Amino acid sequence: MVTVTENRPTADEPIVITELNQKFAGQFVVQPTCDDFPTVWVSREQLLDVLLYLRTLPKPYVMLLDLSAIDERLRQHRQGLPDSDFTVFYHLLSLERNSDIRVKVALSENDLNLPTATRIWPNANWYEREVWDMFGIRFEGHPHLTRILLPKYWEGHPLRKEYASRATEVPPYYLDLGKQLFEQENLRFVPEDWGMKRSGRDEDFMFLNLGPNHPSAHGAFRVVLQLDGEEVIDCIPDIGYHHRGAEKIAERQTWHSFIPYTDRIDYLGGVMNELPYVMAVEKLAGITVPERAQTIRIMMSEFFRITNNLLYWGTFIQDAGGMTPIFYMFADRQKAYDVIEAVTGYRMHPAWFRIGGTAMDLPNGWQRLVREFLDWMPSRIDEYVRATMQNKILKLRTQNVAQYDAKQALAWGVTGAGLRATGIGYDLRKARPYMGYENFDFEVPIAFNGDAYDRCLVKIEEIRQSLRIIEQCLNNMPSGAYKADHPLAVPPPKDRTLNDIETLINHFLSVSWGPVMPAGESSMMVEAVKGINSYYVTSDRSTMSYRTRIRTPTFAHLQQMPSVINGSLVSDLIIYLASIDVVMADVDR
Repeated sequence: MVTVTENRPTADEPIVITELNQKFAGQFVVQPTCDDFPTVWVSREQLLDVLLYLRTLPKPYVMLLDLSAIDERLRQHRQGLPDSDFTVFYHLLSLERNSDIRVKVALSENDLNLPTATRIWPNANWYEREVWDMFGIRFEGHPHLTRILLPKYWEGHPLRKEYASRATEVPPYYLDLGKQLFEQENLRFVPEDWGMKRSGRDEDFMFLNLGPNHPSAHGAFRVVLQLDGEEVIDCIPDIGYHHRGAEKIAERQTWHSFIPYTDRIDYLGGVMNELPYVMAVEKLAGITVPERAQTIRIMMSEFFRITNNLLYWGTFIQDAGGMTPIFYMFADRQKAYDVIEAVTGYRMHPAWFRIGGTAMDLPNGWQRLVREFLDWMPSRIDEYVRATMQNKILKLRTQNVAQYDAKQALAWGVTGAGLRATGIGYDLRKARPYMGYENFDFEVPIAFNGDAYDRCLVKIEEIRQSLRIIEQCLNNMPSGAYKADHPLAVPPPKDRTLNDIETLINHFLSVSWGPVMPAGESSMMVEAVKGINSYYVTSDRSTMSYRTRIRTPTFAHLQQMPSVINGSLVSDLIIYLASIDVVMADVDR
C-alpha cells in the first residue's frame, strides 16, 4: 500500500529530496512507492518554482521524460495520499545523476488548471496537449492547447473514469452523409489557427499536406508544410490517425490479458514492448524472476532489436533513393524471425513474456538456430555498409542533414540512437542495468554529428552489439526455471488443486478472474528499439490496472520535427523522418 510521509530527511533519503528540503522545506510531501522511485507532491502555486529549481540544479534534471495525469475519483486504496480528484505528474530525468524524480500536483474536479511548463522544457507542449485531450485539464499559457490524438470535434475526455471503455457501453456508431461532411470539414487545416501567414507582399507561400497516407510518412501521419518554393518555412505535425486507446484498454483488461496489447504499440519491437510492462507489474507484486528467464528475455529482446534496425536501415536507404538493399535486409529479417517463431510460436506479435518469466522454455534445437543466425549475419552487415554507408550519393543526401546537437536533444526528450548520435552515450542497459545486462560484455555505440547519417550509423552498430549479446546468451544460458513460482505469476500446479480446496479456489480465481495485485504504484524503463520506453502502473488492489501510463520514445522524437526541419528542404524532411525510426502506433498508442 502506498503512503505519504512528511519530508523529514532520513539516512537513505535520495539526494534530490535533501536538496528540495533546502529550498522548499515544509512545502512538499514525499510519497514512497514500491519501486523506490523518488516522488514528491507539490502545490499548484509552487509547481513551476519546483520544476525550474530541479532544471537548474548543479546536476540538473535536464529532461522532461514524461508528463501525464490520473483520474483519482474512483480510487479506493490511496490512504495517506493528498486529496486529489485529478493528479498531474512530471517524470524528470538527470543524466549526470543517472536518476529520476516524479513531481505530482493534486487538482480539484472544479478547478482543472495548471501553468504550462513549455517555458522550461519545450517538449512539454505535446504532453500537455495530450493531458488536455484525454483528461480535460487546461494548461494556462500553453502556445496552442488543442486536441492532439483525437479530432477537434470529439466530445469528452477518454481517460476520465466516466468515459466508456467498451463499444457495448455506448450507442451504436452511425455515419450518415451529414456527419461525414461535418467530420471531413473539421479535418481541414486552417493556417491562421496555427499562427501561419498565407502570403505577404513580397512572398507567396504554398501549403502542402504530406500524408496522412504517404509512403515516406512511415505510417498514418500528416505534416502540413508551409513552403517557399522547396524551402520549409514552417511545419505542423498532425498525429492521432493510429490512436487505439491502449491506456484506456489497460483499465479493462486483467494484468495478464493486457500483455498482447503491448505488442501493438511499437509493432516492430515485439517482446521489447512487453518487457517494461511485465517488469513494472513484477515490482508491484514483489516477484523475483529466475535467472534463466531473465537471460531468455534478453536474448529475445536483442533479436527484435536486430529485426527493427534492419527494417530501419533498409527504409532509410530507400527514402534516400536506393531500392536494392531493403530486399536483402528483409531476407535477413526473415532468418531472425525464423528463430523468433521457433522460440515463441509467432513472428511480429508473440505476446510471449509473462509476469514472472516467459510463456514456455526454449525449444529443443534452439542453440542450432541461434548459432546459424550468428554465423550468417556479421558478414552481411559488412557487405551492406560497403554498399550503402560508403556510397557518395547517400552521404551527400544525409550528412549534415536534419542535424541537432545534444542540448537540443535533451530539451526535446530525445532518447535512443537519436541522443547517442549527438555524443551522449546514455543507454539504460549500461547506465541502469536491468534483467542481468550488467553481466554482458557490449559497447554503447555513439556518434557526434547529430545528423541523419550518424543516426543510421549508430543503429547499424547496435545490430553488431546485439549479436554479441545474443552469442553470450547462447554460450552462457543458465539452467533452472523459466517462470517464477509465485501465486501472482502462475496458477498452482494441477495435482495440488485435486487434493486441497484452498489451492483449488486459488487456481479458479487466478484463471477465471486474474490475479489481484497489491495496491500501489510501480514503473519500469527499458532501452527499447527506438529509445526509452516506460510503463507506469497504478494498482487499486484489483484484477486490472487502475491506470497504466505508456511513455513511448517516438512521441517525443516526432514532436521535435519543426525545430529541426524548418529552414530546410522538403527532401530533407523525408530524410529526417527516415532517420528517427518512427512507427506511428508507437506515437499514438
